[in-house]
Amino acid sequence: MERNTRGDEIMEVNEKLLNQFYEKLDERSKTALDEAVETMVGVKKKGGKIVVATGSGPNIHEGVTTLIAELMDKGIIDGVTTSSAVIGHEMAGALDKVKMCNASELGFDEKYMPRGNVFEFTQLTPYEIDVLRQEMVLDELLLRRGEEVDGHIVLKAAGNMAYPMGLRNESLAAEILTVCKAYGLPFELVAGWGADRRTMIGIGAEKGLPVLVSIPQMIGSGHIGMSIGDSISIFERSKRIASMLESADIIIESAVALTQEIHDGPFECYTGHGIWSWWKGLHTYSLRDKKLIRIDLDENLRKAQDLQKQSAMIQEAIDKGLPKTKISKIPFRMEMSAFARHEGSIPIIGDIGQVWPLMAWRVANELNINLDFMSYSQETEDGKAMREWIVKEIKFLDREKLLQKAKEYRI
Repeated sequence: MERNTRGDEIMEVNEKLLNQFYEKLDERSKTALDEAVETMVGVKKKGGKIVVATGSGPNIHEGVTTLIAELMDKGIIDGVTTSSAVIGHEMAGALDKVKMCNASELGFDEKYMPRGNVFEFTQLTPYEIDVLRQEMVLDELLLRRGEEVDGHIVLKAAGNMAYPMGLRNESLAAEILTVCKAYGLPFELVAGWGADRRTMIGIGAEKGLPVLVSIPQMIGSGHIGMSIGDSISIFERSKRIASMLESADIIIESAVALTQEIHDGPFECYTGHGIWSWWKGLHTYSLRDKKLIRIDLDENLRKAQDLQKQSAMIQEAIDKGLPKTKISKIPFRMEMSAFARHEGSIPIIGDIGQVWPLMAWRVANELNINLDFMSYSQETEDGKAMREWIVKEIKFLDREKLLQKAKEYRI
């Protein structure tokens, strides 16, 4: 396999498969994707900015977060809001393999175990185990028992419940929080100092691009989520996210359920509560002239937009203070409602595992940019190979590198 100047493996792009992804889209989503690509290319050619709001699970499993990190490295994506779960997974290497065992065979009390009475072991190389031994006390007897008992190997989002990487993440969160408090920095930035540069937090920290957990997505990933919440105040986090969104010409919402900062933000005047921040004399911004691209499997997103465009019914409901859900007969989530009402919104109904690589490949081609990494939906053979590549290539957070950066940092 070919390698780039840093020695990282370069993945070949399977153009035939990407074209098949395009053909699977319905006609309206093909048109929407074409418009999204054209808009993104136009913005980048003018020196504009694109930021992304991602949800958790599917974005990690489909390799989308790794693809976004590549797009950040190549100057196509300029910032990200995401979840604390994604931060935790990226700290542990994005994806890893675990051995799932019966917890009772290891002597654990079932009432403290996850559903199914399962205990997991992170599958690490001898070198990686030695690295962890230098920074935490490992239960060597438990690790030996884990090798002996029956179990099966599963490829999962990294960290989480597996020993020792899940526990390492939780412990490391406290160390990172100390640095954050000392320097007044967000957790995501400090964690990024030691993270693999092929993660969003790693490349964000290296290139000075903002990666911030949104407030509704702060709960998750155990102590990492709580440490993220405690690293900077909610007011400061809201303002930092508002500044990132203000700088963007395009905001892409990727399989994310809660997007209050975008559609109900405290400093945003067009669809949010910004009027009162303005009233109080604070700096505000507007979504009015921005483009919003949302990738979602829920067809109700497009139905909501159709209702908004084709009928006065929704606006009449708003004007009269009536519930939109009962009138439209579709579940009108808050962020779906605001997205549908925005004049610059582009809904793409499809699998992010197929839409993202297709969109990234076409935008990169138009801008004459070569991508070193390409994701594919996980059920395809290329997708399975891509997930194995992430497990092998993306390394867990380097604690020594992080602490060295902390020593060098000056306020």
